[in-house]
Amino acid sequence: MVNKLFYASLACGLLLSATSCENQKFNDTFVDVDRVHVDTLSAELQKVRDYVPDLAVVAHRGTTYWAPEETEAAYRWAREIGADYLEADLQVSKDGVVLALHDTDLKRTTNIEDVFGERFPEKERREYYNYLYQNKANKSAFIDSLIQVDKTAFVPNYPCSYTYYELLMLDAGSWFNQDPASAEQARGGFTEERQYISTLEDLIMYTKGYRLARYTTDNGYAPLKYWKKYTESADGQRVLANMKLTDKEITNPVNFNLEGKTVKDRIVRYTFKYVQDEHFVGHIPGIYIEFKEPWLNPSNFEDIVYEELTMAHSDEFKHFNMNILTNGGAGTSTEFYNNGYVNVGNTNGKVILQTFSLQSLRRVCDKFQGKVPMCFLLWKGTGATDLTYDDPMGYASFINLSVQNKAHFMGPCIAGAPNNYPELNQPWQNALIHRAKMKNHPYSFDTYNQMAKYFGLYNWGVQDGNRYQAPYVDAYFTNHTDMSLQFMKDHVDELNISDELKATIKAKVEVPDARELLNELGY
Repeated sequence: MVNKLFYASLACGLLLSATSCENQKFNDTFVDVDRVHVDTLSAELQKVRDYVPDLAVVAHRGTTYWAPEETEAAYRWAREIGADYLEADLQVSKDGVVLALHDTDLKRTTNIEDVFGERFPEKERREYYNYLYQNKANKSAFIDSLIQVDKTAFVPNYPCSYTYYELLMLDAGSWFNQDPASAEQARGGFTEERQYISTLEDLIMYTKGYRLARYTTDNGYAPLKYWKKYTESADGQRVLANMKLTDKEITNPVNFNLEGKTVKDRIVRYTFKYVQDEHFVGHIPGIYIEFKEPWLNPSNFEDIVYEELTMAHSDEFKHFNMNILTNGGAGTSTEFYNNGYVNVGNTNGKVILQTFSLQSLRRVCDKFQGKVPMCFLLWKGTGATDLTYDDPMGYASFINLSVQNKAHFMGPCIAGAPNNYPELNQPWQNALIHRAKMKNHPYSFDTYNQMAKYFGLYNWGVQDGNRYQAPYVDAYFTNHTDMSLQFMKDHVDELNISDELKATIKAKVEVPDARELLNELGY
């Protein structure tokens, strides 16, 4: 009798437990999306969100398809084709120059293996120190001590192991012509007009209609003739007017071999020259800059970027202040477009910050306080801050982290060739982002089919159109700005967008032919 009562009680308990669990299960996506909780942006954060135009086209690394990524060639092309934003990944050189550079290994996009190989660039480092410390007492012994520390900390091919003086010696364009993946887009101009690793300052200047100033004779002045590494002639090299030690320091992130010792590097201010680009037609885009994992950059990197955006170091160009939180940095216009030309770079939406890293998201939040537009990028994986579960609960948890850290946009990856990324931009995911009062900036659009799919012309636009209205983007990253802009022009009347936004798209100037534009730019 006791056994029967025990088993009966156990069965009832299991039944109640199962019923309770069944009530908590999240296994019907459409139901679960409506049930899951998401935090929402405050009215103040929504105001900052709206600094950015709807359906903004973000030129990913300038372009990875038509020109060597994140170089002058790529960014000039993206500006003139009509991108709303020029996108860049931020890293830092050993001497504190903020770089526009994606890879943490220089081998893919430069000729570093030919220039330095795996060796420490001692000769070049001594030249550099001899110039910077030319008035230092006991200079020789002092430089020897610096070199010894640098050699111990050196990690080959890492950008932050090299001074920008050394990075200037690298060719950042020729690899594009040699890579089988881009062979059809190869152009002699990418080699003949030397492409350098860009800086954040360069990026800002490109948005304002400028290009690098280059020497036109063999007797151009430079504090150090960096080009002697690869040519005797200064002709065609970028103009370096000055190099000066500052009193500011960084802790180099790649001091792996110093056994816990903290070694600080002095920040050096390089003065470069720029000239008005003769091919500038009038587009003034903004910049969309990525903070990578914190271990790649100094602990004060956010402070460095904050200051660099102000352009305060440049007497000639300080009026190009991009930091809307500082005096003189606020936008001078509220119009995103002016007579069909991009004007985003003159508005409060001139800079968007972005990161995949939760730690970087928190650090950027601490520095910029949600007062500059910010995007939290999503990737599905098993990394420390990857989205592991892409069901409604998992997706909502990342939205909530974004809201709590004052981000305004989510940046999910999209599926489809050629990248074949995981799908994190399904219609219900776009709807969940909007429920949080955030906006959606997915990446990366490389084909017409991807444009048609996420703008709702077919597939999801048919299947889920009644439940979740297309388009499933509010702005987007693309390697083919030309294709993306032309798609919107060609299909504007088919898109489920406001009449005002349709009129804006129709009013934009014609999209140039991508190849012809490269010809006009001299490549």
